[in-house]
Amino acid sequence: MSITRVTHQMAQRTSLANLQNNLAAMAKLQGQASSLKRIEKASDDPSATAQALRLRSEERSNTQFHRNADDGMNWLNTIDTALITTSSYLLRARDLTVQGANEGAMSPVAREAIAVELEGLRDSLLAQANTNLMGRTVFAGNSDAGVAFTTGAGAYNFTGGSGSVERRVATETTVRVDADGAGVFGEGANSVFALLDTIAADLRAGNPINTHIGSLDTHKDNVLREAATIGSRTNQVTATQRAITDRGLTLKGSISALEDVDLAATLIDLQVQEVAYKAALGATSRVLQPTLLDYLR
Repeated sequence: MSITRVTHQMAQRTSLANLQNNLAAMAKLQGQASSLKRIEKASDDPSATAQALRLRSEERSNTQFHRNADDGMNWLNTIDTALITTSSYLLRARDLTVQGANEGAMSPVAREAIAVELEGLRDSLLAQANTNLMGRTVFAGNSDAGVAFTTGAGAYNFTGGSGSVERRVATETTVRVDADGAGVFGEGANSVFALLDTIAADLRAGNPINTHIGSLDTHKDNVLREAATIGSRTNQVTATQRAITDRGLTLKGSISALEDVDLAATLIDLQVQEVAYKAALGATSRVLQPTLLDYLR
């Protein structure tokens, strides 16, 4: 049986290596306690690092969905406000038309006053139809014309694009956030703007306007129908926003469970490691005995 000879130099090297290991372990615990992170580099826990990277990727996607939903909600709220205002203008226009239909009780001056107010309502409705949000027209789909309706020579032309505006609020879910301006306000000679022009012209000419009341009701029903559609989309986005927020909290919790330290346990481990390091220092000091030259000095 062979016996390994242990020299004083071997004992020194072993003691210094163990001392260095203890110091490295203590430094790691000190770093975790100060950063509050269990994983400071991928090699600390490769499996947990891979999981954390996947979760952070999901978190970035979730954050983008949240931005999309917020932007979509801005569109829907803008449209809803415009439709409410439009509905009030149409109700006023109907009241004026019913008032102007009393042919025997209306003087030319009174009929002219009603005609002027109807033209003002037409302009106000046109402004609502051309409502924009951050430079985008909310009633013109994906059009980049700047306005949903253009006017000229008494014509009201709809400039809406062929596509709609959508926002992706989940991996497999998109929500339309614009409104069909042609469906709400009509277009060309069939638009509500042209209708109000006709009513005003008939009032000035002394022509009967009773037949126009039904047309106004049709436009009002179109507005209410679109408002109901916008309301259902708003509810969908609101529910999605809550789900996105909940998902975000879950992801943050999962990432924290993988990356963050248990501070109380880490501080206890640090104290234990400090005791071990001090003990290693004591043991090493006994191994590294003074040389003859040290004694002579």
